Amino acid sequence: MSSTPQPGTPRTASDLDPAIAARLKRGADGLVPAVAQQYDTGEVLMLGWMDDEALHRTLTTGRCTYWSRSRQEYWVKGDTSGHIQLVKSVALDCDADTVLVKVDQTGAACHTGDRTCFDADVLFLGQ
Repeated sequence: MSSTPQPGTPRTASDLDPAIAARLKRGADGLVPAVAQQYDTGEVLMLGWMDDEALHRTLTTGRCTYWSRSRQEYWVKGDTSGHIQLVKSVALDCDADTVLVKVDQTGAACHTGDRTCFDADVLFLGQ
């Protein structure tokens, strides 16, 4: 399915496997958070948002696809920056309300150019 969703809302119709779709617990906006993690180091890279179609595209293409809440469109990580995320595995958390995508990240994961979105503003460092 390649049509663009109506402005303000992600798609609801999708080719996502119905068994997976039935398990997902989405927010009121139809989205689930998707944590991207470097597959070999465990480094947490970023948080994005997926609806059923974004998850379907991620599972079938091997590239992370997210729903941009600000632009109201799908985006494939790296299509404009070249900083791609090749999918190594995808898992649901125990409540089925968050997706963990283990990826092989090329370049920066953050739109600021940092390796991760969690480098710039550390609030606490334990002893």
